[in-house]
Amino acid sequence: MTKIALTIAGSDSGGGAGIQADLKTFSALGVFGTSVITALTAQNTMGVRAVEDVSPSMIAAQIDAIYEDMDVGSVKIGMASRIETIEVIAGSLQSRGIRPVLDPVMVATSGDRLLRADAIEALRTQLVPLAVLVTPNLPEAALLSDSRPAETEKEMQVQAEAILRAGAGAVLLKGGHGVGTESTDILFDGNGMQRFPALRIRTANTHGTGCTLSAAIAAGLAQSLSLAEAVGQAKAYLQEALAAGAKMSIGQGNGPVHHFHRWWPAA
Repeated sequence: MTKIALTIAGSDSGGGAGIQADLKTFSALGVFGTSVITALTAQNTMGVRAVEDVSPSMIAAQIDAIYEDMDVGSVKIGMASRIETIEVIAGSLQSRGIRPVLDPVMVATSGDRLLRADAIEALRTQLVPLAVLVTPNLPEAALLSDSRPAETEKEMQVQAEAILRAGAGAVLLKGGHGVGTESTDILFDGNGMQRFPALRIRTANTHGTGCTLSAAIAAGLAQSLSLAEAVGQAKAYLQEALAAGAKMSIGQGNGPVHHFHRWWPAA
């Protein structure tokens, strides 16, 4: 049977992040991708020009249409920028007993904010408790735990424990914003932690890395991998996509990773 995953996220007109990155990732990993668009963004590699939210009723209608017809194996949530969006997603998934992978998208790679300040608490109290896994980077984990960005693995653990207390099934705290030759992500599930180190790749083409990683994890879960196996597969895929993407020249700013590096080489 064909494995199916769903992404609930914003559309990136530049094609490197959001819905576009998620669907590319699902396809690259052998999973059929479906989508619910929460917002339209006018953006490119240099930044976000405009954001227009999709109405809550249309978000609910998209979710209903997919679940009326398809056997979805996993769900990934990305950009949910306002309280009304968060509420309709939480209500729709909770009523179906679905526990998604939550990528708490707050700030774009360009530095543009993608989550309204008054929606942070809604994200923390309504979507985090639903999630089988939350995948914050260091600044996002600091916002979710009301603290400053972690600088050590001990501080990362303290922040992950705070997110776990908010109800998350597990937390993958990403180390991409850290320093050093390695970028280490740490998986916390309340019983212990597992490290996923990777050499830091020198590249400006990092647009959509968080979207890509969380979508890759959702693809693995749709394929019935364990959470740790799904994270391991996703990390390996993203590392390859970053290395291949470093050779690409798309746009004048932060370009995307190369989602289809296994099928066609960068020019």
